[in-house]
Amino acid sequence: MLDDLKEEAIVNKVGGRFKLSTLIQKRMVMLNNKAKPLVDTRGLTDTMAIVIQEILQDRIFLDAAGDVQVGNATMMANIPGAYPGMPGSVAPLAGSASQATDE
Repeated sequence: MLDDLKEEAIVNKVGGRFKLSTLIQKRMVMLNNKAKPLVDTRGLTDTMAIVIQEILQDRIFLDAAGDVQVGNATMMANIPGAYPGMPGSVAPLAGSASQATDE
């Protein structure tokens, strides 16, 4: 597993060593907070091995804002409760600024 990190292919796939370490750290936080792995975990012994496989199988990447991306959905690791229905999320207020008014 650690040998995969020494290969330039994984570094180039992500866009550099800094982005690689950022992606690994953010995804590990997500997995430790009960996110579901995106690869078959049989034979993988730890969270780091799961993240490495997700990267190698092109399941995750960092977007320009530094958020973990899976397909077309952003998984914002830094914002707890960012998704409706998730613990910590707040329901929008009735009559909020999102509704236009004609005055």
